[in-house]
Amino acid sequence: MTAIAHAIPVPDLTDDSLAAVTAEVAATAEEYDRTGAVPVLGLAAAHRAGLLTATVGRQYGGPGAGPRDTARILTALGEGDPSVALIAANTLMAHAAQAANPHWPRELYDDLLERSLAGPAPVNAIRAEPELGAPARGGLPKTTVRRTGSGWVLDGHKSYATGGEALAYHVVWAVAAEPGGDPEAPRVGHVIVPADRPGITWVDTWDHLGLRASNTHDVIYQGVELPADAFVEIPRGPDGVYRDPAATTAPGGFGHPALYLGVAKAARRAFADFARSRVPGALGRPIATTERIQSVAGEIDLQIAQAETLLHGALLRVEAGEESVLPQLPVIKVAIARAVVAAVQTAVAALGNPALSRRNALERHLRDVLCVRVHPPQEDAALAAAGRRVLGV
Repeated sequence: MTAIAHAIPVPDLTDDSLAAVTAEVAATAEEYDRTGAVPVLGLAAAHRAGLLTATVGRQYGGPGAGPRDTARILTALGEGDPSVALIAANTLMAHAAQAANPHWPRELYDDLLERSLAGPAPVNAIRAEPELGAPARGGLPKTTVRRTGSGWVLDGHKSYATGGEALAYHVVWAVAAEPGGDPEAPRVGHVIVPADRPGITWVDTWDHLGLRASNTHDVIYQGVELPADAFVEIPRGPDGVYRDPAATTAPGGFGHPALYLGVAKAARRAFADFARSRVPGALGRPIATTERIQSVAGEIDLQIAQAETLLHGALLRVEAGEESVLPQLPVIKVAIARAVVAAVQTAVAALGNPALSRRNALERHLRDVLCVRVHPPQEDAALAAAGRRVLGV
């Protein structure tokens, strides 16, 4: 069926425009970090700038932003408020996936786009479970979607569902329970769930060190009724084995390291602001004038440049169609994560106690940047996979 074109705005992705959004989002980041509330003002700013729908496919009337522009958007949002950026990253990845491989029921995706025109309409692929842990580590979900005469019924308990009650749609990872199904090899897939369906209950479990406003709570589904086309199967491999897509790194997955690059940039700015304003009595001039602090600033800049070059270099190669870079993407993500964490830790270590005060933004940036390590594939898995590839085992 032909896609319906919607009047999706084309965002201004010039450096100046993105910097303006960064500043607007940053203005409320500290407050949302303190309260843990949904960052509605930051999401509204991203929506007004057209950033939350930048990856909507051209076949739907969207801008069709590619991986590099998506990374620039998420770095800008991450520099302002990484909680906003994480919610945006999940949304942009959902739209990009739909553009590349349409799989949503048309009526539901049209509804999502209409909601996206009216205001922020976040989407998230909700996968983790309390007992299973990280899906990328293997195993199948206990969440089930049961076939009925008219559609499906969803039941289950999910954890780490970023976006919380701000979500417009849930894309829920589940096992199909259906007549004639193979109990030894059931169908596995995603269920497209409007967030306002009866039977959805949120449990406020998120009390994290970083990204405190991301509202990554638990959610329980009890008898959520859905139409017949709401279940989208994730096919097993040719060998009959189901492999979790989250266990690999695709170009779209670079949204996560991109947003933490933004956190490192925010830390660099906070370090420079403090260094220019701090005048110890014994020194009589700003510490920014000392060779020691200048060297530290240079080290921070080096680490950020390394991360940014790796990020955009990899995405340039992807956009150029270089398939040889694809197996390297997981370890490139690891290198980016190491660099952005090192940048923030270098700033904090150089300033000592003042950097760990809640009155200093560096303290928040440190907490936030440490969350980069939790996104799949985790470092140990990425390195082990790379090692097996290199060794041919």
